Amino acid sequence: MKKINGIIMQYFEWYMDCKQNLWNDIVRNAEELSDLGITALWLPPAYKGIGGKDEVGYGVYDVYDLGEFDQKGTVKTKYGSKNEYLNCIMTLKQNGIESYADIVLNHKMGADMLQTIPATKVDFRKSQ
Repeated sequence: MKKINGIIMQYFEWYMDCKQNLWNDIVRNAEELSDLGITALWLPPAYKGIGGKDEVGYGVYDVYDLGEFDQKGTVKTKYGSKNEYLNCIMTLKQNGIESYADIVLNHKMGADMLQTIPATKVDFRKSQ
């Protein structure tokens, strides 16, 4: 059996105006994307960003809010609701398309206030 290389498509860009509807747009286009030979989609960060409905996703506010909590002036993220996101992933899978989530866990500038995190310095050389 001949191995075929896959085609991954980045399905977002910084300035896109998706009107909190990207997940539904992908669902509507999934069959066509599959027919075109797309085998995977790279999706934008799905969690709530500091800019609410206008946040691309790199100014992380709440990594656990995929569009289900009323925070930053919106329930949905820039791309849609949690249920729409999950439906998007299921629809892609049903059409033979893998999904890759862009997740940036170290961008923590989106909090409501400063928080002090205690840390203990450890010298591993002394413990050997």
